[in-house]
Order: sequence, then structure tokens, then C-alpha cells
Amino acid sequence: MMQSIKDEKKYEVTVEVHNTNPDHIGTECYLTGNFNGWAMPGYKLGNIPSVGENLQAVIADVAAGTLEVKLTRGDWKSCLAYGDGRIAEAISIEVPEKKHLRIRANHWRDEFPKSTASPQVHLLDPAFYLPNLAVQRRLWIYIPEGYENTDKMYPVIYMHDGQQLFDEAISIGRAGPVEWKVDETIDAAEVKAIVVGIDHADSYNERLDEYLVKPFDTVEAPRGLLYLRDIIEVIKPFIDREYRTLTTAKYTAVAGSSAGGLITLYAGLCYPEIFGTVAAFSPSLWMGNDLMERYEAMPTDMKAHVAQQAYYFYAGRREIRQDKYLGKVDLAADMEKFVSFFAKQDTASLKTDIDPHGKHGALYWQRAFVRFYDWWTKTYIVI
Repeated sequence: MMQSIKDEKKYEVTVEVHNTNPDHIGTECYLTGNFNGWAMPGYKLGNIPSVGENLQAVIADVAAGTLEVKLTRGDWKSCLAYGDGRIAEAISIEVPEKKHLRIRANHWRDEFPKSTASPQVHLLDPAFYLPNLAVQRRLWIYIPEGYENTDKMYPVIYMHDGQQLFDEAISIGRAGPVEWKVDETIDAAEVKAIVVGIDHADSYNERLDEYLVKPFDTVEAPRGLLYLRDIIEVIKPFIDREYRTLTTAKYTAVAGSSAGGLITLYAGLCYPEIFGTVAAFSPSLWMGNDLMERYEAMPTDMKAHVAQQAYYFYAGRREIRQDKYLGKVDLAADMEKFVSFFAKQDTASLKTDIDPHGKHGALYWQRAFVRFYDWWTKTYIVI
């Protein structure tokens, strides 16, 4: 007889923390992860031991599957970190194949400066007015090193979810703040670009309201098209006026993830004469879209612009979720379906990037952005 979910077997996982850091000895430390919904302060392990010694604790009732955890001293500001100060990635094991987890406590996030942004990142405006939405939004800009010492013109990427792009200090994430490292990626690249980051609304529902085009769930009157008009009619003209930009579609890209990936696709199809490159990371196509119908209804002159575009699609195979209306949602499969439709139109150039282990989150978009930027600059940016 098959066990019900309620009767599924649980396991004990032994956690061993090896301390190499002379600070915070005797301080309480905690474990948070998918076993407790990433809640803070988390599961108390005990007190940090002396340097070279171990703390050992047992977590009971762990379900079979991938266990992901992060070590903290009670909040994200005091999370385990890498040597460069960024919050360490989640440590994962497969239960019950492995039931012993070893963690080295080398560095803590609050031992480093709060900001992880490079010197090239600037707050463009703390309250830039978007007249179509009738809201104020914080705008960020990445300006390549050496910009002030040359008369060179630069391509531009317009990106949604500006809080997530450059700085861990203002990033938001269920499993802790993780930035895309857009600035570090371009810092290290041979070909440079200007990046404009547009903050999303404060709440999740407001963000959906501004990133969706069709009604979905509680979003009855989405304002995504108004948001795109603000980018086209207000933000881009301002950037082109104030900075040395290459203004044509060939050198203008738009990028975003999740619901931001969906509005990115709308940006590409609604304004193909503006955005020559479109990068959609894990686009939430299940949240209501009419992209196929929109393309088919396009006039011939707009389709001619689409034919000159390049699209970069990224998704992870582990991006599966349960929707209360739709049931199982597979983001990678949905994306592939749209890409397949698009490919049959014999139109824009398409690049598909599938991570077999990828899940829905900034850590995976951070990695995919590096691949996108390398592809974009080497294939399309010839200056």
C-alpha cells in the first residue's frame, strides 16, 4: 500500500560546524533552509565553538529529497559568507542518501561592508517619476570604468527588479539576499555596456500589477503596458540625453526574470524597433500571456523589426511549482513551447539556455547573466 504524504518517512540529519574564525566564539548559531521555509532565526544548533573545534547537532523530521541550508547567527546580516563578503550559497545534500552535513565557519557577512556594489554603480535618482504609472521609482545606473576619460559611445541594457542587480545590501530573496552581480560581470568583460536598473514596487502584488499585461489571479487590471511606455517615452530618452549611448535597437537590450522576464518579452514584441536584444530569464509565461497571438496579429512592418531582433531564453529544469488554478507549472517546458512557436515563424535569432539543475532564484539568474552577456557582446556588439 502506498504511503500518504502525511505518513512519509522522516529522517535525522547530523550537522557538524567546524569553526575557523576567532570572532563570535560562544555566540548562538542557527540553521535555516528549505526544511523550515527559510524562516529566521532558524533552528538553534548551539554556541559557536573555539577555533579548530566542532559543534554538532541533530535536525529531526527531515523529509526525503534535497536539503538546502545556510548557517547564520540569527539573521541574514550575520549569515555565513565567502572571503569576498558575499553571503555563501546554500549547502545541499540528498536525504536519505546522505544524512551528515559538515559546514566550515570561516567568515560571516557582518564582518564586511554592507554594500557589494562596484564603484561603477550609481544611484541615478531615488524617486524618478514615471507618468504613465503615476509612481516614483528608484533608478540605478552602471557606468563602465573610464567613461569620464573618453568620448566613447556605449550600448545599454534596461533591466527590471533593480534592487536585485548590483548590491547584496538591498537585494531581497526568500533564501537570503542574492544579487545578480551585473556590475562584476561587466567589470570583468572586454566589451562594456551601460546598465539601467529600474526598481520594482515594494510589494509582491504591486510588482505583479506593473509587470503583467493580462489579468491573472488577484491582478484584475494589470499595468504592464503603461510601465513599458514609461521606459520607452521617459526613461530611455532621459538616458540617451544625459549619457553617451548607442541609441539604435542594435545596441539596446532589455532583460528581466520571472514576472520581469515576462514583461521583458512583451517589451521585445511591443517595441521591436527599440529593443534589438531581449533576454528573458525564467519568464513566468503561466501568469497569463498573449505573446503568440500578439505576434501573429502584428503588422508586416513590425514583424520586419522582430526579424532583426535576438532573443536569449534561460530556464532551469527544476523550476516546477504548484498553482492553485493551473496545477503543476513547469517554467522550462512553458518557455520551450514559446521558443518552439517563435522558431517556426522564421523570424528573430533565438538562443536557449537550459540549466538541468537550475531552480527559480537570483543565484541561477546571476550565473545565466554571465553567459548571456558573453553571448550578446561577442555575437551582436561590434563597436
